[in-house]
Parts: sequence; structure tokens; C-alpha cells
Amino acid sequence: MEIHIPSLDHIHEAATSFIEAIGDARIIAFYGKMGAGKTTFIKAVCENLGVTDVINSPTFAIINEYMDGEGQPIYHFDFYRIKKAQEVLDIGFEDYIYSGCLCLMEWPEYIEELLPEETVKVKIEENLDGSRTIVLPPSHQ
Repeated sequence: MEIHIPSLDHIHEAATSFIEAIGDARIIAFYGKMGAGKTTFIKAVCENLGVTDVINSPTFAIINEYMDGEGQPIYHFDFYRIKKAQEVLDIGFEDYIYSGCLCLMEWPEYIEELLPEETVKVKIEENLDGSRTIVLPPSHQ
């Protein structure tokens, strides 16, 4: 499945479609080049889920926790600065990932060996015209 985002004006519509597409999935890994829009799209998804906190990339903190509109935690990870998988385990990654809460991960390729089998691997592609395409695996169509 692909979700096209022609411009930032349409990002919340795309986030709604994405939320519907992932259904009950709780572990979502976002792949894309630097500047592809991973953080921007995650922000839109969180806003659509009722998060009112400031949403930004946890580049230095590794993880940010937000509360959705129903008071449930959403965990936002950024693994860009991770050097070894052990660093992620040391922050209690497994506790977060198996909590049943929504986990949204940027730069998951740095911890690929730690991702559970049920991880939904999503690609964000920047198109030549500046639009973005969100690509979900076939099992989430």
C-alpha cells in the first residue's frame, strides 16, 4: 500500500489513512533518507492520535514519550546516534517494545537485529516533485 502526500497541507489526511492502515500494529519502523520526512510524518500521526505535547525527534534522548488523546503512551525512538545494540537494551528497549503501546521508530536500521518479527516496516520516499510517498508492506493493505 502506498499513501501519497502531495504537500504538507495534506499530511494529516495521509496520517489518518496511515493510522487506519496499520490497524492494531504497535511496532512501526520508519525507513527513509535524512530529510525524507520521518519526524514530520510521525508528528502528524501523533497529532491525529490526540497528542498535545511538543513532538520532536528524540535524536539525543533516544526516546520521547507522549500521551495520546486517551491517555495512552506513545513511544517515539530515534536510533540515529546509536553505536551498539547494547545501548538500546540498556535504556529498557524491550520493556517499551513489548508494552503494547504504540512505538514509532526512526533509523531502525541501526538496531535491525533487535526488531521483533511483528514490526511493520514503513518506507518514506521523497519524490522529485517534493511530495512524499509512504510505503507499507503488503500485509498492511
